[in-house]
Amino acid sequence: VQLQASGGGLVQPGGSLKLSCVTSGFSLDYYAIGWFRQAPGKEREGVACLSSKNGNTEYAGSVQGRFFISRENTEDTVFLQMNDLEPEDTAVYFCAERWGVCRLRVPKSYDLWGQGTLVTVSS
Repeated sequence: VQLQASGGGLVQPGGSLKLSCVTSGFSLDYYAIGWFRQAPGKEREGVACLSSKNGNTEYAGSVQGRFFISRENTEDTVFLQMNDLEPEDTAVYFCAERWGVCRLRVPKSYDLWGQGTLVTVSS
C-alpha cells in the first residue's frame, strides 16, 4: 500500500503545474485523497481533497478557483491541477489517504502519506 506524488518543479508566477498521486495496494473507491503542502518554517496545511466515497471535494480558501483536484479512475491516480501559481504556493506538496470522507483541516486524520514533491514558484 503506497502513494507516490510527482510533478513538482520550477514555474514562473502565473504558470501552471499538474501534480500526480499514484496509489497502489488499495481501492480508491472508499477513500479520500488529500493534497497538503508545507513551506519552510510553516505548518503543513491542507490544499485540496477528493472523496471517492461520497464524491465531494474540498479546497483551501487560498487556492479556491486556481487549483482543481480530480481522479483518473482507470489508473487510481489523483491529480492536482494548479493554475495561476503564486510565489506563496512554493512548498513541498504531499498526497495522503484516509478512509471515507475528506477532513482537509485535520492532516493527522490521514493515515498514509506519500513522499513530497517540491513546487517552486519564482521568476
